[in-house]
Amino acid sequence: MADPDADEFDVVVVGFGAAGACAAIEAARAGARVLICDRFQGGGASALSGGVVYAGGGTGPQRSAGVTDTEDAMFAYLREEVGDAVSPALLRRFCDESTGMIDWLADLGVPFEGSLCPYKTSYPSNRHYLYYSGSEASGGFRDTAPPAPRGHRVHGRGSSGKVLFHHLADAVAKAGVLVRTQTAVTDLVTDDTGRVTGVVTKTLAPGWARTRHRLLSRYVAKPGLYVPAIRKLLHRRAERLERRHARTTRIEARHGVILAAGGFVANRAMLREHAPNHRSGLPLGTPGDDGSGIRLGVTAGGATRLLDRVSAWRFISPPSAMLGAILVDAQGKRLIDESRYGAAIGDALIGRRGWLLVDNALRTDVRAQLRTQTVWFQRWQTRYLLGRAAVHGPTVADVAAKAGIDPVGLAATLAAHNDAAAVGAPDPIGKPAEFVRSLVNAPYSLLDISIRPSIAYPCPMLTLGGLVVHEDTGQVRRPDGSTVDGLYAAGRTAVGVCSNSYVSGLSLADCVFSGRRAGRHAGTAVAITALDQEGGSRAEH
Repeated sequence: MADPDADEFDVVVVGFGAAGACAAIEAARAGARVLICDRFQGGGASALSGGVVYAGGGTGPQRSAGVTDTEDAMFAYLREEVGDAVSPALLRRFCDESTGMIDWLADLGVPFEGSLCPYKTSYPSNRHYLYYSGSEASGGFRDTAPPAPRGHRVHGRGSSGKVLFHHLADAVAKAGVLVRTQTAVTDLVTDDTGRVTGVVTKTLAPGWARTRHRLLSRYVAKPGLYVPAIRKLLHRRAERLERRHARTTRIEARHGVILAAGGFVANRAMLREHAPNHRSGLPLGTPGDDGSGIRLGVTAGGATRLLDRVSAWRFISPPSAMLGAILVDAQGKRLIDESRYGAAIGDALIGRRGWLLVDNALRTDVRAQLRTQTVWFQRWQTRYLLGRAAVHGPTVADVAAKAGIDPVGLAATLAAHNDAAAVGAPDPIGKPAEFVRSLVNAPYSLLDISIRPSIAYPCPMLTLGGLVVHEDTGQVRRPDGSTVDGLYAAGRTAVGVCSNSYVSGLSLADCVFSGRRAGRHAGTAVAITALDQEGGSRAEH
């Protein structure tokens, strides 16, 4: 007997961020009747993001900026960053389809442009929308492949993620996809063979509860993202509404469920289990990034991988002059090429203290660039570094003593750095010459950039691992390598291109890539069934 409370769809997508939206669009275009369920109002971490999509090989914005790039160069660079997170064949496909991905998004109305940022930055100002968003131009990588700017920031003031999601949500509506917000998926429904055939949801019912939940969720996202105490308080109230006023419904998914519910950076227990050294950062996401999608996949038999990989961001530019500093540990030794992407610097700082050594001339240049190179949060953080996070001294020995750093080790490190810079020799740690400068103008300062809880200088973090998926289809794999019939995963719920090493824009690009892959395959199953039924009907006649 049919369940009177059940709804029937071809494909159900769990989560309405970039990955879920792209999956729904492709499934609907293939002829599927699609439902998206989202615990909140949609957008997720994608809408909170900077809206940067990593792409190359000669995209329209690259060409308009006069940038020369190839799929081969993009592949050679990313192969170093991606490692074994995905196969070389999958990475090759990702690179080869990169220009088409930007075209696909542009056709949906997502705005891009080729205004190239002339200096190295962690995030460009509102004057620039194409930039070097990774370590392409850093030491070692530029020898692997010709560097090219591949960070495509969606055109829009402030954080552009909201602009990206606005256009994706508009495309979802135009595709005829039904969206149910304030609807949490709590369980997967399976048949006797283990095939996933639907979901169980809890939807807020009373109108007043939905209104209050919507307002709470809005403030949990911002300013709650930056003030954890506010986020925690407001989210508890939203959870109370969910517990008291949600109605349970079973929904049938005839041809597939796509899990696109984000990562688990908001789940302290999962972080403690899988990445215990990454609990002092700022969770970059929403309370919906609680690992629920990953856990649903595991209950259906899915395997997980790389759950210990967490991207911790410690950006030191802009201002770009800051790249001339040297980053040292408590022994006074260099930690990493300072021109590397912020996640690589963050990895180097996990579990240890770190300081930037600057001289008076560099401090002056940094201050001069504050207004022209930074947006508000970068300006705020740089002023904090130069102020409350800094100690000063007339000599290297004096400043080392104030910071608690080995003065002998620091003096030796600075001497090696300055000696090489003075004669144009390679930097001892491989920093490209264009970022190297002699630090000889006293007084000196040490800026503490260690990773610890801080509102003034937070360390944003996001999880990178997730469910293992079939690289051709996006279907969730079991530990034995077989696939869970009827179940897909995309975005940060799944292992993807960015699951080993993150650079700006690679997660959103992977959300688009993996979401489209899962949606196409699930939608194709609908089309094949329709053809089979049509063929059977003709045969009967």
